[in-house]
Amino acid sequence: MEKKKEQYNIAVLGAGSWGITLANLLYENNNKVILWEFDPLQAEKLKKIRTFVSLKGFKIPESINITDSLKDAIVDSDYIVISVPSSAIKSLAIELAALNINSSTIIVSTIKGFERTTLKRPSEVLRDYLGSNSHIAVLSGPSHAEEVVRKIPTAVVVASVNSNTNIKLQKLFSNLYFRVYTSTDINGVELGGALKNIIAIASGISSGLKLGDNTKAALITRGNAEITRLGIELGAKRTTFSGLSGIGDLIVTCFSEYSRNFRFGRYIGQGYSFDEALQRIDTTVEGINTTKSCYKLSKKLKVQMPVCSKVYETLFKGKSADI
Repeated sequence: MEKKKEQYNIAVLGAGSWGITLANLLYENNNKVILWEFDPLQAEKLKKIRTFVSLKGFKIPESINITDSLKDAIVDSDYIVISVPSSAIKSLAIELAALNINSSTIIVSTIKGFERTTLKRPSEVLRDYLGSNSHIAVLSGPSHAEEVVRKIPTAVVVASVNSNTNIKLQKLFSNLYFRVYTSTDINGVELGGALKNIIAIASGISSGLKLGDNTKAALITRGNAEITRLGIELGAKRTTFSGLSGIGDLIVTCFSEYSRNFRFGRYIGQGYSFDEALQRIDTTVEGINTTKSCYKLSKKLKVQMPVCSKVYETLFKGKSADI
């Protein structure tokens, strides 16, 4: 018989598909969970219908409280899980800093992107505003919400500079269908999760152009080489990009219909304009801003990234997607 887990107070910030999925997972793991949605109208809607458009057939348990008050969400929290778009991380970090979070609270970022102006990773932004002594970790890996919410076996990585924090988070998130590995390479885990979205757009473009599996295999392999080069330059470990948060996440994102980045790229490859493709996705496509950030970083650090550069030129310079 499985031992009952200790109960914690957990705030999940961001009520998109991944935030809702993690809130449900943590609730199923015997925790008291509150879900924060920044838009009051959307929060009220979620309270009433308890469903989310991309999580078909799933209902948010009534015991998961939903609020639009950040202060109410994080009060007395043992853990704060952040699942907002990368474009919102700076403003959220500023708000959290003003609320004087308990120094023992562990903060977990699941964001896969960069802060637009500083080109910093989400965990770096959080540390800038919440202090270097904050307990900050990241969670990443091949984990589409649409499958996790259906309890399809999934494996991810949690990373922080503190091994004890890693162990706590491994126990917090793990269950029979969600396996969590640990790493101290927070740079590599976070970068792999962000940069793979650019290659997923390239993979989608190749599908839209009706190119074959050979092309896609080349894109994934060479894309991972580019990600690794930039990652090492930014202080990450090479081996991290061979793991779940590297090649694992890259593979699933480059092939799956659940991937917004893949589908966005496919529309581009089929001849739709940038705006038309984005309208058809009708939600955040993290790889778009990540492409801009990666292009700037690669030029600044003089790292050769031809696949990423091609995606940038296609999306923002009007270059043809065809090869």
